[in-house]
Amino acid sequence: MPQRLCWTPALGCLAALLVTAGCEWHQGFHSLPHATPLPHAALAQNPMYVPLSDREFLWNQLVDTVDDYFEIEREERVRLVGNVLTEGQLETFPQPGSTALEPWLGDSSPGFERRQATLQSIRRRAVVFVRPQVDGGYLVEVIVYKELEDVSQPEFSTVNPEGLRHDGTLDRRTRDPLSGPVTLGWIPVGRDTTLEQRILAQLRGRLGVALNG
Repeated sequence: MPQRLCWTPALGCLAALLVTAGCEWHQGFHSLPHATPLPHAALAQNPMYVPLSDREFLWNQLVDTVDDYFEIEREERVRLVGNVLTEGQLETFPQPGSTALEPWLGDSSPGFERRQATLQSIRRRAVVFVRPQVDGGYLVEVIVYKELEDVSQPEFSTVNPEGLRHDGTLDRRTRDPLSGPVTLGWIPVGRDTTLEQRILAQLRGRLGVALNG
């Protein structure tokens, strides 16, 4: 009993240190550039009009911006074919959603998006369209798709998904029960409009374009 009493102050001090460190980490996380929430007045239309005639400069800045969040899979630049400018398209590989333990990654926005990526298996991929306009400018549309992993069973579940069946169907599949759940596919869960706005805001800053309503 006396030993427990001796340990009580030490445990209290340790808990206080953990709480203090957690608060400091939380403040440091929100001070990161990617974690700064965008004010409502700074939201841009999507697609966003860019009044620039230099298509190569626009495309290079677009690639450099998207590359901060995703790995690019395919590029189809805006090209002049005859007297017509073609539509540009950029696609990325799916990116696993960054969790609360990865504050240096900016694909998961602070708040709901990062909490969801921490508690669920989320991935995102981006598709960007660059459409030439008759006045010499371009419309840039950023679409970030979000998907939820579909698994055979919850992680750490105690229920055997390959238990005895009563429908007369023979299931001869063999799997190590310690291997964990199996990915069956990915379920679309809409778009991440918050990340779309962050990409557009960063691109607008690179191009020096004023916000248009």
